[in-house]
Amino acid sequence: MAVGIPKRLYPLQPRQTGENLPGGFRLEYAGKKHPVEILATPAGHYQTSREYCRGNNRLFHADNLGALAALAHDPALAGKIRLVYIDPPFATDSAFESRQQQHAYDDHLTGTTFVEALRERLILIHRLLADDGSLYLHLDSRMVFHMRLILDEIFGEQQFRNCITRKKCNPKNYTRKTYGTTADYILFYTKTDQYVWNRALEPWDEARILKEYPCSDEQGRRYKKVPVHAPGVRNGETGKLWRGMLPPPGKHWQYTPDKLDEMDARGEIYWSPTGNPRRKVYLENSAGIPVQDIWLDMKDAHNQNIQITGYPTEKNLAMLERIIEASSNPGDWVLDCYAGSGTTLAAAASLNRQWIGIDRSDEAIKTILHRFENGTKRMGDFVNTPAKTNTLPLFNASNTDFTLFVEKK
Repeated sequence: MAVGIPKRLYPLQPRQTGENLPGGFRLEYAGKKHPVEILATPAGHYQTSREYCRGNNRLFHADNLGALAALAHDPALAGKIRLVYIDPPFATDSAFESRQQQHAYDDHLTGTTFVEALRERLILIHRLLADDGSLYLHLDSRMVFHMRLILDEIFGEQQFRNCITRKKCNPKNYTRKTYGTTADYILFYTKTDQYVWNRALEPWDEARILKEYPCSDEQGRRYKKVPVHAPGVRNGETGKLWRGMLPPPGKHWQYTPDKLDEMDARGEIYWSPTGNPRRKVYLENSAGIPVQDIWLDMKDAHNQNIQITGYPTEKNLAMLERIIEASSNPGDWVLDCYAGSGTTLAAAASLNRQWIGIDRSDEAIKTILHRFENGTKRMGDFVNTPAKTNTLPLFNASNTDFTLFVEKK
């Protein structure tokens, strides 16, 4: 694996003419509006439902452009949303139905029309986000690269954090001459460099423990051995002699010599037969395995034999819980303006976040209301479970009160 040399250790070369021009890359196309025009989008006008009018959580049965504009003009919410996750249509030029063959939504915007429609909403979302807020945009390979450029324009290239690759389904037995398409992507951006981050961790299993922590001490505590030096030359204490030896060329000690002496006295330094020191890192001090940017365990609900609503393109509840826990805290506002089956809203409720959902589809709103009233149905391997457990709520009942807003006639 190639390892980059830190800038401070490598003499900077003068930039070539035309390199890294101000503003970075841009995606240009006919009909691209100025951000000022988009931010002036008229706010939608809404009235509350008589049947669903309780609690601070908000569900809008409306086109999301006008609803986002209305939220952006609300001083209680503008600049207060901690997390936005959106799973918009993927520019497939298709219509989608639920498992009950009910029309759910049309995905007929393609090309530059799709890009501009989504860009308008992302500019309003940027206005709504708190300074320490985050955006997760879920797309497939059709438009993820176009929207990466758009997000760089809106948020700034430096606010890009990850392009998460998610395995969405089981392998496909294609007859056409391509590789099977089993992945989609989540672009993770933050509004500023100071953002909420609760590192996502996976629990250790026995196989990985034995692989990563192969050693045991006299008490049976498992540990691994890691270097006590790090890249880079230092002229201070960490660059001096310790136990009669200097750090390897181009390296420095990770700790000062006196700190290394203290660690050695506690038995935290392993000495190889050739006298090479290494630090003992114990399993008991690890809270879990940090989640990386390839997610193999978060397939779509229909591919994992778990509870579903039957809404098309429904996402995995555990995936939304991972995102919400990582990029928000209890009590924060979470927004999904392509709410669909309400998975984001259910995950936010179960984790004691406040939520806002928006969708114009009649079937989506019907599905969300049914989900909060009746839970979700098991499928696949679980269909033969007793009837009384065949439908389970997937949310915290204490945070499911909400107000439904509908467009004024």
